[in-house]
Amino acid sequence: MRKKAISILCASILILLIGCSKDSKPASTDGGKGKGTYPLTGEQTKSGADKRIKAIMVNNHTKARPQSGLSKADIVFEILAEGDITRFLAMYQSEEPDEVGPVRSAREYYFNLADDYNAVYVYHGAAKFVNKMIKDEHIEYINGAQHDNDGTLFKRSTDRQAPHNSYVQFGALEKEMKAAGYDTKADYESLPFKKKDSEVDGEAATNIQVKYSANSDAYNPVYSYQKDQNIYTRSAADEQTVEKSDSTPIEVTNLFVIEAPHEVFDDEGRRKIDLDNGGDAYLFQGGKQKKVKWEKKDGYIIPTEDGKPVGFLPGKTWVNVVPENPGLAQAVEVFNE
Repeated sequence: MRKKAISILCASILILLIGCSKDSKPASTDGGKGKGTYPLTGEQTKSGADKRIKAIMVNNHTKARPQSGLSKADIVFEILAEGDITRFLAMYQSEEPDEVGPVRSAREYYFNLADDYNAVYVYHGAAKFVNKMIKDEHIEYINGAQHDNDGTLFKRSTDRQAPHNSYVQFGALEKEMKAAGYDTKADYESLPFKKKDSEVDGEAATNIQVKYSANSDAYNPVYSYQKDQNIYTRSAADEQTVEKSDSTPIEVTNLFVIEAPHEVFDDEGRRKIDLDNGGDAYLFQGGKQKKVKWEKKDGYIIPTEDGKPVGFLPGKTWVNVVPENPGLAQAVEVFNE
């Protein structure tokens, strides 16, 4: 009886500890069993959630629009690259497009983000010192400049001029990853998520503009809430963001706008951006705006409130990173219809 009582007590303590760990650390995507929850979208799968994330640099110059493959990305980071022109880091795990692009050159804060999310970093070309950093820091990468228009891994379209016409063929990536000795599967922890039908709190926010440029709305995206689908669509300069091939609109469940210190360090306008130390942020979901903090936890950039994670709604997320100066108050405008 004593042994039984001790066993019950130990089991109770173990259950309590497990319960606490679930509150403090996201659940594993599949425990290595190939089934579970997609870590970047929070959506369930029966076919496996252990594919290695691919993080691809996507051109956002006006001459590169509309892009290919963005609608299937689980998370897209939009960050300033040069001047007031932004560039995307699109992360893929739950869905696989035919091709993604146009693919553009590398930047330090993008490849560090990819590495933080345990993703293979895909880009096309870079300055010599950036390529050296990628190798010195042991980033797992695929560089399109080494496969330029080979017809298998990268193809150039004839309807656009370089550097706005290089596309990675998504289905060929895993073969190249294996050839490079990279893992093609991984066991990921999940981002924090609410339940799918959870109520969200905050102030009404049905249209949100994120301002990067004082000169052109082409780089000041607007996200518009679609109540019937509980998602946001994206546009820039009154042009909806869609897929090149079939005009499928980009649909976003969560919009996460964070501010971070930016520093221009050379005559080319290249920047250093601090994406490690947290700061102020806005989280938009369900047609509402919530002021939160952002923190880097276990490599992931997440919203927090009073030091505790704030869940995303299951679905796709876009993260817009804006400079700390002038900051969120100047960079984000909310207008309701």
